[in-house]
Amino acid sequence: MTPARTDESGRIRPLGAFVANQIAAGEVVERPASIVKELVENSLDAGAGEIRVDVEQAGVRRVRVADDGGGIHPDDLRLAVARHATSKIASPGDLAAVATLGFRGEALASAASVSRLSITSRHRAADHAWRLEVEGGEERACRPAAHPRGTTVEVADLFYNTPARRKFLKTERTELVHIDQVVRRVALAHPAVGFSLRAGSRSLDGLGPGDVDERMAALLGAAFVERSVAVDESGAGLRLWGRVAVPTYSDSRPTRQHLYVNGRPVRDRLAAHAVRQAYRDVLFHGRHPVFVLFLELEPELVDVNVHPTKDEVRFRRSRDVHDFLFGKLAKALRDLRPAQRADSRPATGGGHHRTPGRDPFGVGTSGAPSLARLFHEVRDERPPAPPPAAHHGGHLARSATLEVRDAPPGSAVPPLGHALAQLHGVYVLAQNADGLVIVDMHAAHERITYERMKAQLLAGSVRRQRLLVPVALDVSGAEADFVETRNADLRALGVVIERNGPSSVAVREVPALLGAADIEALARDLIADLVEFGATDLVRERQERLLAGAACHASARAGRRLALAEMDALLRDMESTENAGQCNHGRPTFVALPMAALDGLFLRGQ
Repeated sequence: MTPARTDESGRIRPLGAFVANQIAAGEVVERPASIVKELVENSLDAGAGEIRVDVEQAGVRRVRVADDGGGIHPDDLRLAVARHATSKIASPGDLAAVATLGFRGEALASAASVSRLSITSRHRAADHAWRLEVEGGEERACRPAAHPRGTTVEVADLFYNTPARRKFLKTERTELVHIDQVVRRVALAHPAVGFSLRAGSRSLDGLGPGDVDERMAALLGAAFVERSVAVDESGAGLRLWGRVAVPTYSDSRPTRQHLYVNGRPVRDRLAAHAVRQAYRDVLFHGRHPVFVLFLELEPELVDVNVHPTKDEVRFRRSRDVHDFLFGKLAKALRDLRPAQRADSRPATGGGHHRTPGRDPFGVGTSGAPSLARLFHEVRDERPPAPPPAAHHGGHLARSATLEVRDAPPGSAVPPLGHALAQLHGVYVLAQNADGLVIVDMHAAHERITYERMKAQLLAGSVRRQRLLVPVALDVSGAEADFVETRNADLRALGVVIERNGPSSVAVREVPALLGAADIEALARDLIADLVEFGATDLVRERQERLLAGAACHASARAGRRLALAEMDALLRDMESTENAGQCNHGRPTFVALPMAALDGLFLRGQ
């Protein structure tokens, strides 16, 4: 391979405008979808009420974005394609508190340097429009034109002057998928704006103005809105709102996870970690949560000038943001009860109350008011079934007797209904106001037992176990400094780590539950989490993993015969237990079959 030529003199010289623009284009214009994103964001900043996106050959031949926004003043048209020229910021103070989607003044200049670009715009105060044509960064024409109020930007022959860049593009189908995802992701955050996307003669998306739930239903499906919980929490200058899907409505890939910071779609590791932690013991293994979340905070508390694509942000109080996200989402999931509606809006009217009594499986119970509907319904997409041994707790014995009773006459019907029978010693069948409820006895009792064990753990301070021989770790000097300054936080987690050298620490105490764990690996993971996210739930997560195993072994096994009173007690406990819709492994604990579904099975009324 021939080595690249360099200037043998080693002297520094300025790059030409064309080369500099090519470098900028490499950062901003990764593919046609990048251009669509930048142009659509400019339209939104201009106050557009309708945005139309047309692409040909997946955007390589042509991308056209038209809007009905405020337009560009004729005197500013040439500046629109100049590097670092923008109407959105003017001073360093503005850069520290950006409130618009665009602000860098690079997108149009970068696109113009690698394409044949034209801008046709009519300013809201102008009598007619003007059209600017640029080819490879050089102006070709600027003349009056006919155009309604608003702006149309057309980017043709992308990478025509940089064929090497063009070779790195994927297939037309793949590039079109990326464009579609960009439009959908932006449209989710702006439901009051109409969007349309056309690829040649095909119309891919047509979204009229509406409210946020209508936009979510249009882009993520009505099932997501029905199977998700509304979140709207505020505190410490932060607001989190949107919808998070119930744990049983999950995905095999993290493709339906949408996070917005001040209306800007972002991908943030800190936020993603907080969401994973909130779902950690209610999600089936290998599945990913589905959510649309909007985080709002003062613009000066978030740095959006991290990357030219503006997909990344940096929070000035990252630990506060992490704790806020985790705490509010965990609360929303904990508050889900079998008695709660899917849309999380409390039903009005009185509820059924159970008098505190004896748990037939040996765990104390307490009553709680219940609401009017279940949040579990029959749906086509279900998580994979676990192996039979895990499903039945390792006991395959069956009871062949089906014990049946009628629901107590004249009694208020609780959300999970009244027990009717036990099927093969595995499932409890119950009748509620809507139809039939089928409960996995072992999975349900496992969750009840686990939640009570967690409550007992949290009620008292973490019991620590002193190591006979401290575990020494070689770390970086910065990590040793960090351990020294965060010593109190580590002690609160039940871990005592002391500095014993410039770049070494020693683990002297760990939580009693984790005495048999790999201490060195635990300590290193703990320090890494604290350094990266400012907080960690690693210790609690591992403690909960042990409690989950203990709860599984302590719960009622398949094959155990229950009296009707014991079945009813199990149903009432489920209605008052956090996360009762899933066992500790993320499997559903019950399924509700409304009468309409049962009638459909038997073709009644058809």
